Amino acid sequence: MNGCVIATYRCNAKCHMCNIWQYPTKTSEEITPDVVSRLPGGLGRVNLTGGEPMLRDDIEEFVKILREKADLVEISTNGYFTDKIIRIAEKYPTKVMFRISIEGLPKLNDELRGLKDGFDHALRTVLALGKTKVKNYGFSIVICDKNAPDLLAVYDLCSQLGVEFGNSTMHNSWYFHKYDNSLEVKELAVETEKQFIKAMLQSRRKDFRMRVKDWFRAYFNLNILKHLEERGNVLDACCAGTDLFFLDPFGNIMPCNGTDEQWVMGNLREQPWNEIWASKKADDVRGKVKQCQRQCAFIGTARFDMKRHPWKPILWVVKNKIKLMSGKDVKFE
Repeated sequence: MNGCVIATYRCNAKCHMCNIWQYPTKTSEEITPDVVSRLPGGLGRVNLTGGEPMLRDDIEEFVKILREKADLVEISTNGYFTDKIIRIAEKYPTKVMFRISIEGLPKLNDELRGLKDGFDHALRTVLALGKTKVKNYGFSIVICDKNAPDLLAVYDLCSQLGVEFGNSTMHNSWYFHKYDNSLEVKELAVETEKQFIKAMLQSRRKDFRMRVKDWFRAYFNLNILKHLEERGNVLDACCAGTDLFFLDPFGNIMPCNGTDEQWVMGNLREQPWNEIWASKKADDVRGKVKQCQRQCAFIGTARFDMKRHPWKPILWVVKNKIKLMSGKDVKFE
């Protein structure tokens, strides 16, 4: 089972696709490390996020606890607080990965994230991480029409630096406090995403392992493409609430962050984990997940589907790499 711990709703950025910054939590309201310690052990990957998680003075304690609970702790941050990030990287070089969020190259990034010198801080953080013993680090981007002009250039930058490049796309939900995210120039976003998928299938990264990861990221981006086109989903089922949970800053346990309103299964401040997970309330939420028609394109749920049905992405990758080698176009299905 994978999880996501939302450490805070405080944020120093004002991103165009997310209004969390307008609804910050008070430090007195936020869960403390002892609440996080009540999560079960034996977890797979846990994403530590926000808001901006580095705004918490005790974020190191969160990392320490989650490393004991999970195989891998993914820290999502905008990279603004370089010193704090590097302290964590040097103290916990294993079982920890970093994804530094950007929206494009300097001018466009700072515009879309509402953060002065945001790209400068993000790049400095990635370069500094390269001097630590952490192996898994890089940038991530929320793909849309507004940053389409910079998407391929950012991918080239990641390839040249030899760092990871995580991808997602805009969603509307309670978590983002957004219900009006939409594409103004849909054709631009769709065409750029197609070019991005082809570029990943033809990855020229020096490291073979990262080339292979690009091929399968291309398959995940097929799901992002379909989301942008509003034409369904390549995944078979959603694992939210069964193989995936979210813990919010108030202690609520939820299946995901992609619904219109919060589907709360219980509160970890008030109940032990096992009681929450086996409760009727949790089963009722899982029933809602089964009926959900939102067709999200989140890697957190897609990862499980790809692992459970490996031949589906493998065959798609092989078939389309052969097409490209033969001078034919990718089949975006």
